[in-house]
Parts: sequence; structure tokens; C-alpha cells
Amino acid sequence: MPHSDETFLITGSFGCIGAWVLRTLVRDGARVVATDLSDDPVRPALVMSEEELAAVEFRQLDVTDRDAVVRMVAETGTTHVIHLAGLQVPFCRANPTLGAMVNVVGTVNICEAVKEAGDRIRGFSYASSQAVFGVPELYAGGPVPDSARLVPDTLYGVYKQANEGTLRVYWEEYGVSSVGLRPYIVYGVARDQGMTSDIAKAILAAVAERPYTLRFDGPVALQLAADTARIFIACARSGHRGAAACNLRNDVVTVQEFVTELRRQFPSADLSWTDNSPLPFPHDMDASGLRSILGTVPHTPLPQGIADTAAHFGALLADSRIDLGQLDG
Repeated sequence: MPHSDETFLITGSFGCIGAWVLRTLVRDGARVVATDLSDDPVRPALVMSEEELAAVEFRQLDVTDRDAVVRMVAETGTTHVIHLAGLQVPFCRANPTLGAMVNVVGTVNICEAVKEAGDRIRGFSYASSQAVFGVPELYAGGPVPDSARLVPDTLYGVYKQANEGTLRVYWEEYGVSSVGLRPYIVYGVARDQGMTSDIAKAILAAVAERPYTLRFDGPVALQLAADTARIFIACARSGHRGAAACNLRNDVVTVQEFVTELRRQFPSADLSWTDNSPLPFPHDMDASGLRSILGTVPHTPLPQGIADTAAHFGALLADSRIDLGQLDG
């Protein structure tokens, strides 16, 4: 069904999830305003055709500039917001002030813009993170609910926790509704930064017939980038009233099980992992809160997700459109 009456404003649209959000919305027939600090849509170009890219309105936007954010939402007639702009763990560690400006102040500015736009905004979703939780040992006894204690041990996680609190206050004081999502490991084409990008890079390495060692092992929760994009969009369209912060689940496997499936599809793949190096987050998440909002949560089973991602990487390699240097980092 076409969605020509919608105008989606996306922040951080040149990241991995942003790229897949743009692709999905263009194919849905929505008007899309893609914002980022950069003016070079490298990642969107990996997942979208030239015709699809031409259908997007690209605008440069610094989310730390309140007036610019408010003006952008007003001038574009935005009806839905998906806020993805943010600096990841290593960048926040290297420059805490900038990390706080982008991740926390940037989110406050988006809230201000949504508040000022009033009833014209029909939906607002944003990226929180699994990093709001503490070490797995704190969450024994079954799937971790949305309401579990938040004990982040990185500045990035603290900033994301602050955002969830900010959105709660904007709902309670101003009636601004939102749905925050807490992805764990998002994998797929265009996922090329951060330690958890190793899942996507392992698939690329298998397709390119290059050796690759994942830097972690143990249990993880995986979300295909295309599914994650659909979840963000569905949350923005859900009509939810309140300030929800929702866990994602989808595939829960060990790194060893992931590698086994990848080797099943690529028997000659030269893959390994770093033993006794689990990621410091709980993996067994209760996603019933998200299901209560969406009903059905988009989910491509892992074997199909690997196959789809591998086919996409293969096409990009055949056209010399992807940099294998990312496998060395």
C-alpha cells in the first residue's frame, strides 16, 4: 500500500540501519527526508539503486543545533521521525563531550522539534541500545524484560539511558509519544563499524574467500538490518501512546552456531573466533513489549538472513562496489 501522505525525517540516515530505512521507505512510497552530517551517502548506495537514491531528499543536519533541527522538521512538513543519529562506543570513549552533545543533546533537540510540531507528528521512533544494560550476570533467571534494571558501564550506554529518561519526561510533561528500540547485533550489508560488525564482516569474508576471525564468542542476539529497519518504521507508524523502550530479540545463537551455519552455506569458509571473549551484555531478551506494540515483529530466520546478505555482498563484489579493507580493521 502506498504511503504518499507520509513524510519521514530520518537522522543518522547514512549509517547501516539508516540506509535500510531509506530503502524500505522509498519502496513503500513515502516521502523521505534523509539527514546526516555527511553529504556522501556511501552506505545507502550499497543497498539502493540510483533511481531509489534519486527519490530521497538528502539534507545536511547537525542534530546538536536545536534551531536547525526544529526548522528542518517544520519546513519539511514532517509527519514521522526516526532518530538514528549517534556516536558509537569507541567515539564516545575518545571524545566524551562530543558523544554527549550528539547522543544526548541531539536527542533533546529532536524531542523539542517533535513537541513544537504538535499533532502533525504521527509517530516517532529512536535508537536506544542494548548497552543500557549491565553485565549478563546481573540478569539471571530468564529473558530480560524491558523494565529490567539499567546499569550501563560505558559512556555510550549512559547516554542512551539518559535518552530513554528524556523521552519518558517528554511524554509525561508534553505528551510526546515515542518508541525506543534496543538492538544488540545488527548484521547485513552496510554494517561495517564497531566490534559487533564482525558478524556481517564474517559473511563478507566467506563470500570473498578471505580468512576472518571474529573478536568475540558466546551467545548473542542477532537482528538482520532489513528487519531492524522495518521494525523502526513499524514503530513510527504504530500510533503508540506513551514512552516505550523495547528490547529486540529475533535470533539468539552462539557465535559458534552462527559460524556453523555460515560454513554450511560456504563450506570452504576460513572462519574462527576468539575463545572466552563473550560480549558484556545479556543476550536472552524478552521482546513481549515490542510485540504488544507491533503484533508481529519482522524476523528473517538466520539461515535466510545469511543467504540474503551473502547474495547481496556477492553482487557488490562482482561490481567492485565494496571495500574489502574493512576486513582488516
